[in-house]
Amino acid sequence: MDQDIIVRHIREEELDDLLALYTHLHSKDDPLPPMSDLVVVWHDTMHNPLLHYFITEYRGIIVSSCCLVIVPNLTHGARPFGLIENVVTHSDYRKKGCATALLKHALDFAWTADCHKVMLLSGVERTEAHSMYERLGFNRYSKIGYEAKP
Repeated sequence: MDQDIIVRHIREEELDDLLALYTHLHSKDDPLPPMSDLVVVWHDTMHNPLLHYFITEYRGIIVSSCCLVIVPNLTHGARPFGLIENVVTHSDYRKKGCATALLKHALDFAWTADCHKVMLLSGVERTEAHSMYERLGFNRYSKIGYEAKP
């Protein structure tokens, strides 16, 4: 791994950095509620032991992030499963290994938590990301993902 890359849990005081990074996730998104509401959601998130936000620092700058949710489960020997969501890398820092290091870290964390599998969804048009996911061991052919929206 590149010596300039550090992967770690995000800190509660880094919400503004995460929100800035999320502008690189979608070309358009729903408007955010007032910051006072976001701070409450973030505080609850940071204190939930099943939610893990990891970030990659590249030369001291937060450049990528993902969320790993550990879901308790009553199948597979009562082993939990993981869900990874909101994988994002700042557009100026792509193709430097940041997201790969980030996801390897998230997967290692999930395996240490005894998850029997980890799932993620990705937009169908994000073919470069799909190649990275497959290199990391994700299998696009083992399941079919569906999404419902209100």
